[in-house]
Parts: sequence; structure tokens; C-alpha cells
Amino acid sequence: MSLDDIEHAAAAQGLIVMGALHPRRHVGLAETCGTLVLIGAGPGCWPIFTSAPEYFDGRADPLDRWSKRVLASLLPGLRYRCIFPSDGPPYAPFIAWALASGRFFHSPTGMMVHERAGLMISLRGALAFQQELLLPAATAEHPCERCANRPCINACPVDALSDRHLYDVPRCKAFLATAAGRSCMSEGCELRRACPISQNFDRNPAQSGFHMRAFLGEQDETPDPDASCKVRLVRGAELGS
Repeated sequence: MSLDDIEHAAAAQGLIVMGALHPRRHVGLAETCGTLVLIGAGPGCWPIFTSAPEYFDGRADPLDRWSKRVLASLLPGLRYRCIFPSDGPPYAPFIAWALASGRFFHSPTGMMVHERAGLMISLRGALAFQQELLLPAATAEHPCERCANRPCINACPVDALSDRHLYDVPRCKAFLATAAGRSCMSEGCELRRACPISQNFDRNPAQSGFHMRAFLGEQDETPDPDASCKVRLVRGAELGS
């Protein structure tokens, strides 16, 4: 089993490997397995999910249930454990794992940014292997350091992120409930969409709208800011864990 094999299996479900790490080599990550592989929603995820039975069955948490079914059967015949950001409390420290993988970084807004997805991060789960898989060196550079204009900083229409990177959730939700907030509700957070990397990630606006409605509480699904899971806010990083 190689990381390439996992990436190939994930791609068939519209998922992508967003990062991987050897937790035993890091201090304080609360996980003792040999390898953690972080799986996220790719641009092809939405049409596959919206064709799945979970999307139509009318039960709560369709995306979480779809993620659990798909990841549990992603690698038939192999032994691994699935960890999901929506399970808890206690919640698994997905933010710490993501940053330790070397593929995620803190953006100027305080939210995480991914080398490929930008601010459109949707972590669906992690695969835990007892053995240490061969991983490529984490050579990604902080993408924000190459971004001259940093449009995300002033993109929020209601300035819900302060200069201390604290996220004003009530202000954000109040705006989303107004006519002026319809663009964010239907296409996704305007701040996240301002990120040049996010714009190149080709995320379906319908998927962003789905997560925004969940965030506002208009559907029974766990929210997706930063990690597609129940949100706890610490210094502006929308912690899904």
C-alpha cells in the first residue's frame, strides 16, 4: 500500500488526499498510529454525493453519513481505522493534524489555508494505519507568502474577523440571514471565495451553499467551515475537531 494507491481510491469517490503525517514523530498530537492520511472533498465530490442514497433519504447528517460509508470501504482488504471530525466530544484534533502535515497553513484571516484548496477546506475524515507508509517530504511553501494582494483580509462584507483573528459568529450569521447575505449563502463565504487558490480549486457553488445553510442551521448537517465538522472557534481558526 502506498500513498498513490490511497489517492487513486479516493479520486474514484471525488475525494483527495489533503495531507499525511507520521503522528509518532510529533509531540502532542494525541494519536499513536504509524500514519494518518487526511481525506478531503475534491472538486468531483459534489456530483457523487448528490447521487448517493444518503442525499435522498431525508435523514440527518447526509454528508457525514456518506463520508463514513465511503471511507470505511475505500480500501477493501486493508486494515485501517477511520477517524471523523464530526465524532465527539471529545473531538479529534484535525486542525493540529492538518498543520503538522505541512500542507495546511494559517492564513492572514486566522483560518487555515491549504496548498491546493485554498480556504475551501472540507476534511471528510482521516485514515489511520499502524504501519508507517512512505510519505513524500512536505515541501509546500506557505501560499499566502506568494499572494501580493491578500484579498481575503478585507473580503468579509461585515468584517466578522477582527484584527485579532477572532471570528464574530453572531455577526456573520445575522448577515447571512439578510438579503445582502444571499451571495454568501448561495455561493459560499465571500472571504473564502476571495482567495486566489480557492478560485482555482473549482469547488461547486452548490456544495458551498449546502455547507452555508448547515452553518446557519437551515438543515440538519454538521457545518463545514475549515474542516466540515462541528465548529469550535479558537482565535479565528474555525476548529472542526
